[in-house]
Amino acid sequence: MADKKTFPINPLSRRAILAGGAALGATLFLPKGLRAQDFPTDQVNTTGLAVTDDTVQVGILHSISGTMSISETGSVQAEKLAIEQINAQGGVLGRKIETIQEDGASDWPTFAEKARKLLVNDKVASVMGCWTSASRKAVLPVFEQYNGMLYYPTFYEGLEESPNVIYTGQEATQQIIAGLDWVAREKGAKSFYLLGSDYIWPRTSNKIARKHIEDKLGGKVLGEEYYPLGHTQFNSVINKIRLKKPDVIYAIVVGGSNVAFYKQLKAAGIDMTEEAPLLLTISVTEDEIRGIGGENIEGAYACMKYFQSLENENNREFVAAFKEMWGDDMVIGDVTQAAYLGPWLWKAAVEKAGSFDVDKVREASPGIELASAPEGYVKIHENHHLWSKTRVGHAKADGQYEVVFETGDLVEPDPFPEGYQ
Repeated sequence: MADKKTFPINPLSRRAILAGGAALGATLFLPKGLRAQDFPTDQVNTTGLAVTDDTVQVGILHSISGTMSISETGSVQAEKLAIEQINAQGGVLGRKIETIQEDGASDWPTFAEKARKLLVNDKVASVMGCWTSASRKAVLPVFEQYNGMLYYPTFYEGLEESPNVIYTGQEATQQIIAGLDWVAREKGAKSFYLLGSDYIWPRTSNKIARKHIEDKLGGKVLGEEYYPLGHTQFNSVINKIRLKKPDVIYAIVVGGSNVAFYKQLKAAGIDMTEEAPLLLTISVTEDEIRGIGGENIEGAYACMKYFQSLENENNREFVAAFKEMWGDDMVIGDVTQAAYLGPWLWKAAVEKAGSFDVDKVREASPGIELASAPEGYVKIHENHHLWSKTRVGHAKADGQYEVVFETGDLVEPDPFPEGYQ
């Protein structure tokens, strides 16, 4: 990819940002040191957004309370880190980013209400937000009605493509199908027990998983069950799993329920280090493990595009900057890293377009590249998803994942895979 133009990210520590002594990355499209006076407000903001000669306002919309806060807090932290770094290098079109943060409170109608406030009352230029598919589905009509731009960071079920969303996580073909192929090929898995929280993402993901297991892999699904968000009693399903003896527990439990599930799994004598059954999750990142406890999930596998343990210079700098800003005890999971990409992708699109107008930003977005993202090179596809690699991590007792598989090439996003709809 050496012949491709890139938009470098150079994560900086808070100390370096405040000291102003570190080298700052340049955008792909425009030189460093952009001045607001070179981009008159009446020309770069023709639709009444919250843009002045000095500032631009963006929204942050995540759950900082309720059962999903265990997962979404890291997204807020990553977005704020990216925004601080962007401001340190001069902002966007010479304007500093100011944030308006709202709490979705793990409640989907609240997400829709807060999205409407951000777009209609606050007139933010973009929003970084949501985690669950239920929250995204709740706000999607609002963004489409009022022509806002949402940067959505979570791996999800696919089957969606909106002109008002940039999906910085992975869709089903990049995560669900790729992970199942890996466990069948490398571990010889034939039988599966599907388990999830009871809302659209786990149910749709398991629908795709079942089709792939039965129709493509020739395997069997021995059970499939769902539990409400915040559910904490899993002993009954754990007993069923022990009786059925699947090769793989395919777990899509989200939020705070993960703490109870993995602790009860271990208490029931299911030792994941023995891989009988093997546990494969697409929902537990390092953020959730921080609450679960590494000793309670050691031996499990996760299929995602990013793990904190990735060995590359971009990631080392990012992890150091994140910890310096938020504390040495913090961890970084897949969605947290994908959330970090949102402000940078928006900045690149704005500066390519030479405008904050949403229609122009949308038109400029396909083809935007980040060569120095912590996960590695990514690029926005015409379908508003990212080209990215797929990886499998093996959970360790210290709460980190050891990467045991990585695709050699970027996986093209395909949110509407034939035969899975």
